[in-house]
Amino acid sequence: MIIVAGGGLAGAASACALAQAGRDVTVIERDAAPSDKICGEFLSIEAQESLARLGLDVASFGGHPIHRLRVIRRDAAIAVDLPFTGLGLTRKLLDAALLDHAARAGATIRRGVAIRRVDTQAALALDLADGTRLEAAHLLLATGKQELRGAARPAATPSDLVGFKMYYRLSPAAQAHLAGHIELILYDRGYAGLQLVEAGIANLCLLVSRARLAALGGGWAALLADLQRETPLLAERLAGATPLLDQALTIARVPYGFVHRPTEADPAQLFRLGDQAGVIHSFTGDGMAIALHSAGLAAAAITEGASSRLYHRRLRRDLAGQIARASLLYRAQQSAAAQQALFALAHSAPFALRWVARHTRVPLRARARLSPAARRE
Repeated sequence: MIIVAGGGLAGAASACALAQAGRDVTVIERDAAPSDKICGEFLSIEAQESLARLGLDVASFGGHPIHRLRVIRRDAAIAVDLPFTGLGLTRKLLDAALLDHAARAGATIRRGVAIRRVDTQAALALDLADGTRLEAAHLLLATGKQELRGAARPAATPSDLVGFKMYYRLSPAAQAHLAGHIELILYDRGYAGLQLVEAGIANLCLLVSRARLAALGGGWAALLADLQRETPLLAERLAGATPLLDQALTIARVPYGFVHRPTEADPAQLFRLGDQAGVIHSFTGDGMAIALHSAGLAAAAITEGASSRLYHRRLRRDLAGQIARASLLYRAQQSAAAQQALFALAHSAPFALRWVARHTRVPLRARARLSPAARRE
């Protein structure tokens, strides 16, 4: 039996692909019902292509079309056309739809089941919170940023960034101004993304250094007020907005820049997917595409009888450069002076933004290897 630990984007996509290939696959998902995730929820063309290969029509879900990028610093903005039309789509909707799609393909979905630990000593096995044990011929770790006891990511150094997310109902004027755009907001020791998703709701997802957050008392309200003082355009967007969650979602200790390096000590037939395999900085908007690419690559490896070590080498070849460039760019713009210089460069040479977008995404050659035509060759 193939077991997928985690029913998020990577887990559901891999289960769907394997079930469509006629494999016996079971998904273990700890949440009993779909839930909101701390995610920018920008579905790039690469991610859309991956979902289309699985037979999922994401265009029918009512996501907000996005065709322009607007970079904001303080009260200045630069806008460029994207080379594709993305979609703003909530993970709550997308994850549920993909799990349902996997179930229709024949995958077994077990919701509300927590995994206590992974045992890799003799054979791959999962000990569940209810005391039962499941053994697997192949185990796909798709638990996102959550570590599982017995199978934690090796040498995954956490960053000093703390993430927050809130949904808003914007004023009609702010909603009209944001329509068709994703806004990347740069500020002292962090950045944010703002975009519309389905039903006209806005997603504000941001990262800030732990030091800046601590200096403000560690609370969401104080942080948001401080960011609006620093960035008048953000204050303008949120003027009259209604928050839609009881409290902001938050996360910390995310190992941005991590890419799994396979070794001989890796358990055989244990496949790391999504953030368990590589974590790219959120400003690239490519996290969901990476999760889906890893799912497709793992399913292809299992179907063709390849080892997990070969899969990890292939995935590292596909993604290590993109993730490294994103981390380098983040480090380069951390200071206010560096942000100002980079902002000025983008203003005088807008093609620089398109270069960054192209070189921090899942490359075309890697995606092409998963196309049905390439798989048949």
